[in-house]
Amino acid sequence: MAIKVETGQILEGKVTGIQPYGAFIALDEETQGLVHISEITHGFVKDINDYLSVGDVVKVKVLSVDEENNKVSLSIRATQEPPKKAAAKKTQTAPQTNPSSGFNTLKEKLEEWIEQSMERENTFRK
Repeated sequence: MAIKVETGQILEGKVTGIQPYGAFIALDEETQGLVHISEITHGFVKDINDYLSVGDVVKVKVLSVDEENNKVSLSIRATQEPPKKAAAKKTQTAPQTNPSSGFNTLKEKLEEWIEQSMERENTFRK
């Protein structure tokens, strides 16, 4: 390897090839790494071509280096801020108006079921 690539480094590289499983990134004339499809961006990636094109210059983080086999694992996702979905989802959900509807744990429902069962049992005994 021409440049000293170490785990955790953030570097710039050029997309040299795209396959269904990932994108090949040239870090210099002799050093190339792979960004696996799961490391392209946060969230699901169906087609890498929707995010990258050959010739694009991208910022990548070095995930691992296998000097023996001359392999470098890279991530574009690790250089990006994660999306802030949690706050958005909380504001979108409406409060439940009927506490008896919706999800209840078994423990909460057990008393209700026992009561219903006893009422049914009493109707048959009469």
